[in-house]
Amino acid sequence: MDRATFACSTAFFRDYSSSSHTAFCLPTGHVDFIEKVDSFSYSDFFRDYLIPNHPCIFSAKFTEGWGSRRNWVTWDGKPNFDYLLQKFGEAVVPVANCDVREYNSNPKEQIPFKEYINYWKEYIRNDYRSSRGCLYLKDWHLSRAFPEQDVYTTPVYFTSDWLNEYWDTIGVDDYRFVYMGPKGSWTPFHADVFRSYSWSANICGRKKWLLYPPGQEENLKDRQGNLPFDVTAPSLQDSSVYPRYTQSQPPVEILQEAGEIVFIPSGWHHQVYNLEDTISINHNWVNGCNVAIMWCFLQDELAAVQREINEWKDPMDDWHLQCQLIMKSCTGIDYKEFYNFLKVIAENRISILEKGLDDEALAKNTPKAAISTLGMLHAVFDLKRTVKVLTSLSANEDFKKLDLTSLSPPPEALLHHLKAAIDTALL
Repeated sequence: MDRATFACSTAFFRDYSSSSHTAFCLPTGHVDFIEKVDSFSYSDFFRDYLIPNHPCIFSAKFTEGWGSRRNWVTWDGKPNFDYLLQKFGEAVVPVANCDVREYNSNPKEQIPFKEYINYWKEYIRNDYRSSRGCLYLKDWHLSRAFPEQDVYTTPVYFTSDWLNEYWDTIGVDDYRFVYMGPKGSWTPFHADVFRSYSWSANICGRKKWLLYPPGQEENLKDRQGNLPFDVTAPSLQDSSVYPRYTQSQPPVEILQEAGEIVFIPSGWHHQVYNLEDTISINHNWVNGCNVAIMWCFLQDELAAVQREINEWKDPMDDWHLQCQLIMKSCTGIDYKEFYNFLKVIAENRISILEKGLDDEALAKNTPKAAISTLGMLHAVFDLKRTVKVLTSLSANEDFKKLDLTSLSPPPEALLHHLKAAIDTALL
């Protein structure tokens, strides 16, 4: 991060509020296409897309060196089933049925990868029809299962990735996925986990994206406040069910070609179609630009849980703890883990600022190496955003009702250390 970008980010977030961020995201109908790798810097992306929370498309030149683009695709641009079976045939993968609705998603099952490829080949031979329905391999943690494989390298623009930095540190999970599906497979209307950013690279095939900026989804809700499963369904035009649909704006539409990367901003709801047999690589990620949005999302989720079980508040001694447990089961995180998330992010940056990295450590593909590569000012920016959110968390009444004695260091001590590290770095 250069000094001009640091100054720009400081000025923006000084006046930042979630409402102003939403207003800043209203669609223009145009999505920028980034053509050349050598003329587009990290600071360009940070300033023009991360801060204003705008989508963009990266050309296929940004992925042309990836192993997956060389090896997973045949000469005519189709999935290379033989190669994929050779490398991953014995894996067990999550597969969704696009023809079946289960609440607000498609039901999933775990099947052998070789069974899925055999299904896919038969599905193509039968003119994209099957008694099993349209099956879509989704949310496969391939990088975690096959770390030795030469699949892709995360572009520098997406390397300030707090979600995967944290979950790699604790060794529990990650938010790096591979998707594979036939023509006609699709993902229903949704916003990404924790209202995170996402990037999605097509290894082969084509996708159509329908995007709605934050706030626009409110006009798509039914009378009970539920979002639609399919934003293209004719039933949305029934004003007795969807009273505000006529007030909604048309979606921002993206056609994504093979090799291209789509950046989906934080909190943008979207629906996605595979127009051809398609393979893609997807990451969800959070950083200093949208961690406050993640924190707002968690507060909204907890409030929804509290409303749902409010009648048990008086007779249940540990009602606040139960609310946290329910929220974690639904979202994957509770307030105490969110504190630990902020702590890991903060301590990694404090370590870089205070101790630096030697050449050997810099050469490794680690979170600290990525932090160091982005520069001292980026680490300071991250710490300043962490202070802002941690201050809000520490003052939150629901957080203060929890048993915080297990948190080490205590929130007040961590905040003090953060502020001191920022002051020292800026001397």
